[in-house]
Amino acid sequence: MALRVRLRGWWRARRTAVRRDEGMTTSEYAVGTIAAAAFAAVLYKIVTSGAVSGALESVIGKALDAPF
Repeated sequence: MALRVRLRGWWRARRTAVRRDEGMTTSEYAVGTIAAAAFAAVLYKIVTSGAVSGALESVIGKALDAPF
């Protein structure tokens, strides 16, 4: 019986500890937003570089000039 009481108390403590994670989602969203913005900036730099821009223009030009 004493073991059951101790286990019940242990489980209550675990549930309480898990519930105390309030506010974590806000910081996770902030980190995710910053990471997404950084990734977008890197992608923008890559796509607007000379080599990639020329390759994209070439692909689009070939697609527009394709016979049907």
